[in-house]
Amino acid sequence: MDHNQQLFERAQKVIPGGVNSPVRAFRAVGGTPRFVQRAQGAYFWDANGKRHIDYIGSWGPMILGHGYPAVLEAVQKAALDGFSFGAPTEREVELAEAILELVPSMDMVRLVSSGTEAGMSTIRLARGATGRKKIIKFEGCYHGHADALLVKAGSGLATFGNPTSAGVPPEVVQHTLVLEFNNIEQLEAAFAEHGADIACLMIEPIAGNMNFVRASVPFMKRCRELCSQHGALLAFDEVMTGFRVALGSAQSVYAQLIPGFEPDMTVMGKVIGGGMPLAAFGAKRAVMEHLAPLGGVYQAGTLSGNPVATACGLATLKEIRKPGFFEALSARTQSLVTGLTMTAHDAGVPFCGDSQGGMFGFFLMPELPQNYATVMKTDGPRFNAFFHGMLDRGVYFAPALYEAGFVSAAHSEADVAETVAAAREVFASL
Repeated sequence: MDHNQQLFERAQKVIPGGVNSPVRAFRAVGGTPRFVQRAQGAYFWDANGKRHIDYIGSWGPMILGHGYPAVLEAVQKAALDGFSFGAPTEREVELAEAILELVPSMDMVRLVSSGTEAGMSTIRLARGATGRKKIIKFEGCYHGHADALLVKAGSGLATFGNPTSAGVPPEVVQHTLVLEFNNIEQLEAAFAEHGADIACLMIEPIAGNMNFVRASVPFMKRCRELCSQHGALLAFDEVMTGFRVALGSAQSVYAQLIPGFEPDMTVMGKVIGGGMPLAAFGAKRAVMEHLAPLGGVYQAGTLSGNPVATACGLATLKEIRKPGFFEALSARTQSLVTGLTMTAHDAGVPFCGDSQGGMFGFFLMPELPQNYATVMKTDGPRFNAFFHGMLDRGVYFAPALYEAGFVSAAHSEADVAETVAAAREVFASL
């Protein structure tokens, strides 16, 4: 008896598509979603009791693995004091201080409950602070499901092949300029034509919603130069990459390659909540003081700075700050990508992969793509066969070829070896 199938049939009667976030439905890859019963360390067990090595980690937050003792203890202690107050707490201040200490491009942060909320609020704040209307985003970059940003987004939208979302009127996105990722010529043309009216340029420094695609160093350098030249704000969407690719997040990776580099605004989520609903956005003081109650840009949330979520986030940040944490995480992630690449090549399957910190991606093509159009040329049917072959062998990758993957500190050498051995069998069948 397949309990996953039973649960999915029940779910479809009461939840659209049977899921509360589209990519979970397995529509892109076919088959039945795995309903998770419990998780521990690098694994989860589905409704049939089958163990899977988990390379999603709740889409990034579980950087320490599931059920990490120190985090669990912090959450349990916080829950005893109260779930939600709708009033400020000391822990909110501590988490804000911890984030700002590690990401010096920001002077102040506002805590919210989701990455979508943080991205949406960042756009509003950028427009309020600059008095301008237009925003730039890049094809294949996903910044949450706020109306103004659902234009040629990646993630679930890439999975379903929709260039935008129904229910978003054209006039809502008329001020959103969508450019090709890593295309300097297009970027320069957009600023030449609209520079005086661009409030902000929002970018995933390492896109995680068209799988794993880095912004090239020359492209990122030009983004920074043009924003500075035209008075636009450079907004880094680090919901995925924040505290995941490096202790200082992706902006610290680019700062090592571009002297003096930093974004004007930063959007964060996932790791800063440690698996709880928590996100944040921040900038320099002069920009953040446009937010209510200090300024005229309104933003609010009943559960913002939730006391249990902030406890989870603080405990997580404390652990990842320990010496050698990211070196070990990066090495383990790199060993996974290297192992998969070598195994695919041995089997004669076109394959390439990349990683940074605990985030990785791979493509069934010979060379790493630089933009969304190239990503869309990936061999979908072959990926689906690979996905199900790995799933049958107890390895859980993202159920869509447009999603990055994540390794946690709980993944062991043995887990990586088991994954690569499973891949060897699957690649042979491809």
